[in-house]
Amino acid sequence: MTNALRFPAADPRTAAAHFAAELAFEADPDDVHRDLRNGTTAGYVLVETRAPEAFAQARIPGAINLPYRDLPDELDLDPDLVYICYCESFQCNAATKGALALSERGYRVKRLSGGITAWRDAGYPIESDDVTGSGVSKVACHC
Repeated sequence: MTNALRFPAADPRTAAAHFAAELAFEADPDDVHRDLRNGTTAGYVLVETRAPEAFAQARIPGAINLPYRDLPDELDLDPDLVYICYCESFQCNAATKGALALSERGYRVKRLSGGITAWRDAGYPIESDDVTGSGVSKVACHC
């Protein structure tokens, strides 16, 4: 028996349901970048869930900053939009905590796979309070 097949693969219908559910919770940096490039971001807002210091140093263009630690109980957000949360990377769970907090307040959410690290590693542009472009150095999470 191979290690990869020690646990049998799910039947196709079960697999399709699983992966469809996974995509309901995740957004891909490539898809978001294509939307930004084409000006087709209607329906969602990117939400940086790290601290304001991290947001000031490097963020995805157009993102808003809602640090998960400081989210008030009442927010003045459009309930018809989807809020795509991101943080530093797969090693950081600030996006998960932010998405949880927003969903508990009644908002629809997704999480951006890989955070700003995956975004930057793909060569996509980032913004900074000091510099705009893809050359901003990696910053600590600050979460």
